[in-house]
Amino acid sequence: MAEDIGLKWDRKYQSKNIITNSPSSVLTTNLHLLPDQGAALDLACGPGGNALVLAEKGLETSAWDLSSVALSHLSQTAKSRKLSISIAHRDVVNQPPDSNSFDVIVVSNFLERLLIPAIISALKNNGMIFYQTFTNQRVIHPAPVNPNYKLDPNELLRLFDPLTIKYYREDGNSGDNKEFQGIAMMVAQKFI
Repeated sequence: MAEDIGLKWDRKYQSKNIITNSPSSVLTTNLHLLPDQGAALDLACGPGGNALVLAEKGLETSAWDLSSVALSHLSQTAKSRKLSISIAHRDVVNQPPDSNSFDVIVVSNFLERLLIPAIISALKNNGMIFYQTFTNQRVIHPAPVNPNYKLDPNELLRLFDPLTIKYYREDGNSGDNKEFQGIAMMVAQKFI
C-alpha cells in the first residue's frame, strides 16, 4: 500500500515541469517561535521546502517522505545551497518518529489522524509542532479530493489537545484571501 502511494507521488512530481520547494505559511509566519538549536523533522516533506528553511535556521534537520522523486529534488537543492539535511525515504505512517526525538516537527498538506499520537510522543519537552493542512471547507485547488484527508472545523485543535497552542488560524471560507480559505494552521508546544 505504501509503495503504491509512493509511486503515485513519484508520478505526480515527475509530471511537473518545475518542482517548487515552497515552505508552508505556518512556518514562515512563525519563524520567531523556532528554537535557536535542536533537532527538526519535516514529516511527509515532499520537495522539502520546510526542511530547507529549518536547515537555514541552523537546526539539525531531517526530511522524510515516500516519494523518491521529491527527495532527490530536495537533495539536489540542499546541496546547491550547501545545507545539511538528513533525507530518508520513509513510510511515516508505518515508521513514525521515535518518542522524544525532535524539538520541532513540521507537517504541511498531509493528514493521517492515526499518526497524531506518535507525532505528539516524538516531541521532546518544550518541543513544537508546526502543522498546516486542508479543511473540508477548501473548495479551490490545491486540495485533496478524498474527504478523509480534510479536517472538520477546529479538528486540528482537538487532535493536538494535549499541547499548548501558540498560534492558530482557520479562516473557513470567509475573507478575500483565497490562499488561506479552507486551511488550518497551528503551532503548539509540548510541556511534560
